[in-house]
Amino acid sequence: MTVRTPAGTPRRVLRLPSRLPVDGYVLALLGTVGLAALLPASGAAADVAEGTTTGAVALLFFLYGARLSTREALDGLKHWRLHLTVLGSTFLLFPLLGLAARGLVPTVLTPQLYGGLLFLCLVPSTIQSSIAFTSIARGNVPAAICAGSFSSLAGILLTPLLAALLLGSGAGGLSADALLKIVLQLLVPFLAGQFLRRWVGGFLVRHKKVLGYVDRGSILLVVYTAFSQGMVAGVWHLVTPARLGLLLAVEAVLLAAMLALTRYGAGRLGFGRADRIAIQFAGSKKSLAAGLPMASVLFGPEAALAVLPLMLFHQMQLMVCAVIAKRRARDPEPGETPPERGETLPERAEPAPAPPPVGRITPTAAPR
Repeated sequence: MTVRTPAGTPRRVLRLPSRLPVDGYVLALLGTVGLAALLPASGAAADVAEGTTTGAVALLFFLYGARLSTREALDGLKHWRLHLTVLGSTFLLFPLLGLAARGLVPTVLTPQLYGGLLFLCLVPSTIQSSIAFTSIARGNVPAAICAGSFSSLAGILLTPLLAALLLGSGAGGLSADALLKIVLQLLVPFLAGQFLRRWVGGFLVRHKKVLGYVDRGSILLVVYTAFSQGMVAGVWHLVTPARLGLLLAVEAVLLAAMLALTRYGAGRLGFGRADRIAIQFAGSKKSLAAGLPMASVLFGPEAALAVLPLMLFHQMQLMVCAVIAKRRARDPEPGETPPERGETLPERAEPAPAPPPVGRITPTAAPR
């Protein structure tokens, strides 16, 4: 925003966002964690909660499969270079950075927190927030939709396999029991949803809002069960406020690195402005909705510490990317010349009483 001093000299003023995007659902997740800390499920109640959670996870992945349009996914393959770039960022660059963070154990991160951080690096990208931020920044929204869908689809197979490979026994290893749980709780419901989509797709579209509450309620149940198990097992004595502060610092560096790599890497690969924006937002995100159910299947009683880094990273990426999206919305379109560094955009002393004539270009204030 540009204002005028009493002397009449224009001066640039930094406008901060009026409202940081503190996700209400994240607040609900934190409330669920607090409930699990005060009233953890134990004994027979824990068995009921675990069985209900197993069914909720299966329902989640059934709905994921039923909502994903196979035709749209196949049409999106036409932009294969962009999708491969996003998949490479999600399942190659992120895991490499996660493995590099192994050197922070035990001075900065405990082994348990590092396991959660590495799991965070293996989770697929988001769909909703990637689309929203790409739209705000005037990027390629259809590409963001397809990239997020492909990432979620690939994550159903790649995330459990990478977790079993890189995390070893902490994620169930590559035992037959772990693979059977993955197939029965994740893959089979997803394939069933794809198979039944032609019959249930219309119902899901008509009741999209109600089913959204089912999604979120199922994830809250997963969080409650995981953190209840953590409370009963006494894992929280391993986490101190200092360790949490260090974890936040490490995640801030991780997010900054991925935002920079996806933005400038996409530019070096020759993508246009709209595609670069879609790659940056889809390639730097991690899905809380997909990661929490997977953690409950892979980690069992240790899922509480495994999902903590993901929950913190989720809120951090929302806040940071909201600011970036608003700034990138001011990027010049192709063919426009951006202002020089430090240059102040001119502003009319008085508002124009009428719209300017067609074809005439007049100087304007800084974009809102």
